[in-house]
Amino acid sequence: MQTEYVKVEFVEKLTILLSALLIISLVIVLVIIALFYLFFSIAYAVEPLVGSLSLSFGIISGVYFVLTGILVLLRKQIIINPLVKFLSNLFLTKNQ
Repeated sequence: MQTEYVKVEFVEKLTILLSALLIISLVIVLVIIALFYLFFSIAYAVEPLVGSLSLSFGIISGVYFVLTGILVLLRKQIIINPLVKFLSNLFLTKNQ
C-alpha cells in the first residue's frame, strides 16, 4: 500500500509541475510576441524624433540588451529563488 501511495503522490506532483511549466511557457511566448510588436511600434514612433528609422531600431536593440543584462544580473531573485521555492513546496510538503 505504501508504494502505491508514493506512486500516486509522485504522479500528482509531476502533473502539477508539468502543468505549471506549460502555463509558464505559454505566458512567456505570449509576452515575447507582445513585446516584439510593442518595441516595433515604439521604434516607428521614435523615428521622427531621432530622424532615422535605423537609429530608432538601434535604440530599441539597446533597450533589449539592457533588459537582458538586468535579467542576467537579477537571475537569482527573478528565476532561481522562485523556482526553488516552488519545487521545494511541491515536493517537500505533505498533502493534507
